[in-house]
Amino acid sequence: EAFSIDDSTTTEIDDAFSVQALPNGHTRVGIHIAAPSLGILPDSELDLVAMKRLSTVYMPGHKITMLPEDTLAPYSLTAGAVRPALSLYMEVAPDLSIVSNETVVETVKVADNLRHDTLEPIFNENTLALDSKEQPDAHPYWERLVLLFNLAESLEKARGKYDPNRPPQMDYNFYVVDGKVSIIERKRGSPMDKLVAELMIYANSQWGGLLAEKNIPGIYRAQMGGKVYMTVNAEPHQGLGVAQYAWSTSPLRRAVDMVNQRQIIASVQGSEPAYAKGSDALTTVMREFDVTYNAYGEFQQRMERYWCLQWLIQEQVKEIGATVWRENLVRLDGMHYITKVPSLPELPVGARVMLKIERVDPLMMELTCKFMSKVDVGTEAPSTDDVSVISAEAGIQED
Repeated sequence: EAFSIDDSTTTEIDDAFSVQALPNGHTRVGIHIAAPSLGILPDSELDLVAMKRLSTVYMPGHKITMLPEDTLAPYSLTAGAVRPALSLYMEVAPDLSIVSNETVVETVKVADNLRHDTLEPIFNENTLALDSKEQPDAHPYWERLVLLFNLAESLEKARGKYDPNRPPQMDYNFYVVDGKVSIIERKRGSPMDKLVAELMIYANSQWGGLLAEKNIPGIYRAQMGGKVYMTVNAEPHQGLGVAQYAWSTSPLRRAVDMVNQRQIIASVQGSEPAYAKGSDALTTVMREFDVTYNAYGEFQQRMERYWCLQWLIQEQVKEIGATVWRENLVRLDGMHYITKVPSLPELPVGARVMLKIERVDPLMMELTCKFMSKVDVGTEAPSTDDVSVISAEAGIQED
């Protein structure tokens, strides 16, 4: 039986997990991914829709799904349903080392869809830090969640990316109901986030390696010398610390993942892959996806900036705190909105200031602020590479 962990607004449930004790004292951890590629064949009507849209498009309060919404139900890992899945099983020893991996195509019973808003108050840094006798046991998944979180930290360390002293970073979820916007601040890298992100990174890396081992082409996300790019070759992703990384865990949301899933299933079943070595179709999907996905990302950021401005108008904000980003750029409190303040004096990065809001123009996407005063309160300097915003249903950005 599997369970998922998602935001309360998520309808495309791509991934779920399972935990099972083995007779030898080890644990079998399952990563289960929805399998639309079993029912949506290449060049079929639905495939043409997916290859045209290429990705779900997110914006505050709304989204346009990659697959038509009425076709998602047979594949989404919805609680109480039995669904087709591509599953990666890990045999995990008591010291959290991974003894073996196995990929299977199967049906999975989905027991629960756990949601962030109800899970995070119970499963967080504070409750995990409690003595074992004090930890909450009311939640039926507590022991499984703790095991998966400990495994996630072990995987993060194995990638060389574990840093307990990393400055806290915030994400902002946008909700728009009847034209009223809410911006909810969430700490990035919570136990819930880390659990999901690390297991997805592991699956994407393992399945990318499986394709390379079987000499079956796929679409990879790579990073070399600081540059992130897409390729049909199994190349390292230095930022993630993995030998290869093939997006495969969101096939209901991204066309690349559905394409890679077809290839992975062929490798498991020993059948002819949908895309042969040197396939022009595979390269075309990769190139079109890359351009489209970046355009969707820019659109999402612009929409989020628009709703930040609308929130300032809605709440009638006249003065606001901010943090100096660099030179005359500041980031406003309570949102990821960076703007120029020409009147800002020379201040160090991380300095806290108060600003007067003089003009808000959401149509022209312009905000005019005036420096009022420096706030003498100690603060952490922001990380200058933290420039992304995650919308309510966009989920974890894996790279």
